[in-house]
Amino acid sequence: MEERHRDILRGNRVNLVTDLNPSALYDGLLEKGVFTQDMIEEIQSSGTRRDQARQLVRDLETRGSRAFPLFLECLQETGQLSLAGILLNGAPAGSLQPAAPVPVLRPVIQPLPVISPMDVDKQNRDVVPVLPSPRPSTTPSPSPEKEYRQTAQGRTRRDSIQTYKMDASPCGHCLIINNMEFQKDTGLSNRNGSNIDSEKLERRFKALNFTVEVKTNLKQKQIKRELSALSKKDHSQFDCCVVIILSHGTEVSHNRFPGAVYGVDGEFVPVQHITNYLNGQHCPSLQGKPKLFFIQACGGGDKDTGFEVSPDEVEPSVGGTDDQTDAIPTSSSSDSLSTPDEVDARVTLPTPSDILVSYSTFPGYVSWRDPRLGSWYVETLDRILEESAATDDLVTMLMLVNHEVSQNSAKGLYKQMPGSFNFLRKLLYFQTQ
Repeated sequence: MEERHRDILRGNRVNLVTDLNPSALYDGLLEKGVFTQDMIEEIQSSGTRRDQARQLVRDLETRGSRAFPLFLECLQETGQLSLAGILLNGAPAGSLQPAAPVPVLRPVIQPLPVISPMDVDKQNRDVVPVLPSPRPSTTPSPSPEKEYRQTAQGRTRRDSIQTYKMDASPCGHCLIINNMEFQKDTGLSNRNGSNIDSEKLERRFKALNFTVEVKTNLKQKQIKRELSALSKKDHSQFDCCVVIILSHGTEVSHNRFPGAVYGVDGEFVPVQHITNYLNGQHCPSLQGKPKLFFIQACGGGDKDTGFEVSPDEVEPSVGGTDDQTDAIPTSSSSDSLSTPDEVDARVTLPTPSDILVSYSTFPGYVSWRDPRLGSWYVETLDRILEESAATDDLVTMLMLVNHEVSQNSAKGLYKQMPGSFNFLRKLLYFQTQ
């Protein structure tokens, strides 16, 4: 696409995101060859109408020189004449030949004024709690508004505004995608030791009363197909859903959840798209229920050497000299090179409620894996779940995982820091036997 056409799209992104009806355009854009079927499906999976409009405009900038005038034709053919007129007013005279005449004698509409994104962005981030929430009281006073039940471990649990209901049997589905052997032409190394991670997590979530399904060595389209199949299941009789992905990863641009994971064919799926499959819009039977994603993959290519602290604050570290990473250099595809979201995306982005994404490493950094013992993150997560699931909520346990992994060192030098994007609304306690 020519640079002047990109400038028109960027200058009118607020109007496009606010008013564009992307679903009416898909057939025309596909027929005219602007997008492929896979690209259309990617856009459709990005979320709400506004999310789809935003992704469509972003992807449109990466297409050929005819993409802009063909996009205008689709707008006119679908009756979206106001937007077509706005874009025409921003184009140089004579540079476009629309399929039908459109009135252009109107003032140029500028993007709507918005408040500073920095303050809003900071407020949004501050909403996510980072400290463990207080446990529900084990000696509650009777209340007609709250229902209490006793677990086998003797811990009183309440299904109320503070705690998710987690007593279905089975509790829910757990999908594990374990990519170990990558095609040679991808340049991605095989992930030795990942089978150990997969076996540990399969045993652990079966013990937590989940129905576990393991898929191995999936290509990008196969990953999407499995996630789509999971989203189409009827989850109405279950209380939770878990997705675990073990693969190589990379850093891509995003407006919600960072990072991406690779299929064995060298094509990646953004974590943001992975979570969209199970959100309230695409999977109604999981509305209001916790959806948990555990990502053992690199968030980028940087290696963290840490910083010096007092010896009293550091426990003995572990980690071998032959530890490997799941890092891939930052992608050079259109996904990672596209321009950042405009202000409207940050200001109006809805909260993806009841979703928690736990990453094995901080965005932008590598994740370490021992070929004989498995990854630091999964090994620690498995042990913490075994030791503490009967007494602690999920967020508290993930904080314990963060602390223990942070004490490790690879090759006597490199560190790793797991973390989570937490949009859960209540405490979550797993079932334990």
